[in-house]
Amino acid sequence: MRCLALLFPLLLLISCASHPAVDTAPGPEQIVRLSDSEIKGLDPQKVSDLSSLRVAADQFEGLTRLGARGEPEPGLAEDWKVSPDGLTWTFAVRKNLQFSDGTAFDATLFPALLQRLRAPETAAATKVLFGNIVAIKALDGNSVSVTLAAPDPYLPALLAHPAMAAIPLHRIDKVGNRWTSERPMVTSGPYRLAEWKLNDHARLTRNPEWHEEAAAIATVIWKPMDDSLSAMRLFLSNGADIAADYPASRHQWLQENHPAAAHSVPYLGSYYFAFNTRVPPFDDRRIRAALSMAVEREWIAGKVIGIGNIPAWGLLPPGLAGPGSARPDWADWPREKRLRKARALLSKAGYGPKNPLRFEIRFNSSAEHRRVAVAMAAMWKPLAVEASLFNSEAALHFAALRRHEFALSRSGWIADLPTPENFLLVHQPANGDGNYSGYDNPDYDRILARAIAEPDPSRRQILMRSAEALLIEDMPILPLYFYVTRSLVAKRIAGWEDNISNVHPSRTLRIKP
Repeated sequence: MRCLALLFPLLLLISCASHPAVDTAPGPEQIVRLSDSEIKGLDPQKVSDLSSLRVAADQFEGLTRLGARGEPEPGLAEDWKVSPDGLTWTFAVRKNLQFSDGTAFDATLFPALLQRLRAPETAAATKVLFGNIVAIKALDGNSVSVTLAAPDPYLPALLAHPAMAAIPLHRIDKVGNRWTSERPMVTSGPYRLAEWKLNDHARLTRNPEWHEEAAAIATVIWKPMDDSLSAMRLFLSNGADIAADYPASRHQWLQENHPAAAHSVPYLGSYYFAFNTRVPPFDDRRIRAALSMAVEREWIAGKVIGIGNIPAWGLLPPGLAGPGSARPDWADWPREKRLRKARALLSKAGYGPKNPLRFEIRFNSSAEHRRVAVAMAAMWKPLAVEASLFNSEAALHFAALRRHEFALSRSGWIADLPTPENFLLVHQPANGDGNYSGYDNPDYDRILARAIAEPDPSRRQILMRSAEALLIEDMPILPLYFYVTRSLVAKRIAGWEDNISNVHPSRTLRIKP
């Protein structure tokens, strides 16, 4: 037994010597990126969470890809053209493409990718995003045709999603689902996975067979950090180059002490509360409008939240359907004028000091959501409105929304794609339980259907704006502000460009000399 006790440490030392620890700190050819959660999977057709998709986008490339500004650009296709009716897109695929294991592929791969994405056994959570695609066909080895059910000028952005990137079907056919366990993993993009230690890090190295020049940075380390305060501390101690988030409570301190590192940027997300329009009292548009008029959005965005959020009166973030955001006529009225109008609307609906409007504000557990709910309740007191608060954890909260068990509830939307319809389609009966407010206006549905069927981008944009204007006039939701993303970026990193999609591919980054 004594011999075994002495032998075990010796074997351990030999094991450690044969498998040296991998350096996961920033280095001259290595960057460290902190994500806000662990990778959920490696198959880009089977993941939908942001952390997994970011790592997948570093490894897999589609006909198109997103650049440093979050805009679509040529990827495995070098160019494309669209038919006059907007229903047929033809992509010219690059020649001599290879996966990272040296296996060649061409245009004939892409129909099979769509087929696998839609196969029941794949169980792809993102396949609904591609519902407008009727068919993908390989016209020959170097051209692909994509046929749509309705025009979509944002198709290049859609096809940049990792779910439609080139994955090694030849390996999947050979080893099945075990292909993601191979190291290095076979990929089509600028990097390939060399190592993944659960809850510790994923190490990406250059793909030697990528069709472009080698990525500027040799190695990318992705580390999961679900605590944004811990992520900030690691970043400030030079243990990481990029942090995907930092605490809202530290925003002002970072602005004062590390202004070049802290990035607070408008995002593809709207924060709002949903009225339950199916039952009283919020089946009455006058009541919904009155409450909206009394809310001080600038104060909530600037003082209650205080991290650079843009106040919102409409649903669509600035830039999605024009330079600005929608605003009702009363948005610029003085507060007293808005309160007088709100009192008049409530009085016509039967509410006032002798018959106060009483309801419950529901929100999921969060200091931010509670502060917003408290602020709104206080803003409504001059209208003789008595709003109580009810909070629950997220799973229970959203289950209650799907069952329509609420009066006014915290909600919001973060888009999968930078398109107006990704926001607007949520508020339709066709969205089922996901249409939390129960909004049902045939005129809204018709305008939105016309917008989606319109091939001309400028006319499409006008129709999208018209749909949003009608939604805000009916006020089934109470918009408050647009989300921002918070990131920390080290001074030694070049190539980072703030953008509304919060897209920052590792291949676009560089380490300064």
